[in-house]
Amino acid sequence: MNQQFTTLKKAVEVFHSYGISVSGPRKNDHFIQNLNMDPVFINGLIFELEFQLQLFIQDEKICSAKTPKELIELFLSLQIQN
Repeated sequence: MNQQFTTLKKAVEVFHSYGISVSGPRKNDHFIQNLNMDPVFINGLIFELEFQLQLFIQDEKICSAKTPKELIELFLSLQIQN
């Protein structure tokens, strides 16, 4: 449980550095449609999350995450599996 909290805290810091709020209704905003993020910046965000959390996601799984909430849930599920 403590490890999940640490992972979540690091993820929130990375999202904040990209100007993305992960609290309230904004956590469900679509990266491209609502947050107007270019795919290059989305890839950078994912790379930064992988680097900070020391967890690496397969490309097939990344495509399913379209919102900040979904991406964080994906990283948390990977951490539980490891």
